[in-house]
Amino acid sequence: MPRKPTMVLFVRHGQTPTTGAVLPGRAPGLNLSDRGREQAEQAAARIAVLGPDRIEAVYASPMERARQTAAPIARAVGRRVRVLQGLNECDFGRWTGRRLSDLRRRRDWQQVQRTPSSFRFPGGESFAEMQIRITGAVQLLVDRHPGSTVVAVSHADPIKAAIAHASGTHLDLFQRIVVSPCSINAVLYHEDGPLVLAVNSTTDLEALVPQ
Repeated sequence: MPRKPTMVLFVRHGQTPTTGAVLPGRAPGLNLSDRGREQAEQAAARIAVLGPDRIEAVYASPMERARQTAAPIARAVGRRVRVLQGLNECDFGRWTGRRLSDLRRRRDWQQVQRTPSSFRFPGGESFAEMQIRITGAVQLLVDRHPGSTVVAVSHADPIKAAIAHASGTHLDLFQRIVVSPCSINAVLYHEDGPLVLAVNSTTDLEALVPQ
């Protein structure tokens, strides 16, 4: 019997005080800014349009900023936040906490942008390992929630890697995908392969509601 498709709504966490300035990675203690909390509430309202009965589960990366973004979404649809390690931020190793303005001056920054599939963060994770991890987490969600819609709150790079994989785009091109804070990215996973329904959406999701 064919498996019913699962829709995953990937949500990037909201803005933080360091967004666009620092590579925070997995350093603990980074919370949403006031603007980030507003964005999370707005994302929750957009997702709630789909109907609380349609969202079966809300998952989040273990990082504080992701769990804080997931909290209003979970409240809006009457679910609890489940932490899933596979949705975690990329492990940036010794680059964690570095200012982006300093990193952009490094010679290997061009490798990060142009051929990320060949790059490993010093003392951390490679982009290829990150993509394997996030796609493994997605497969777990698809297996766990057939025929349902689930929310997965994560981070920009893992979401971009998941979208690239779903669309058949090589990892070396994933930096061309834009995933803004609290944007919603919808992918339908079924037996014939994934369908990318929305990328970097910051407007309403009414088009995804069955007519």
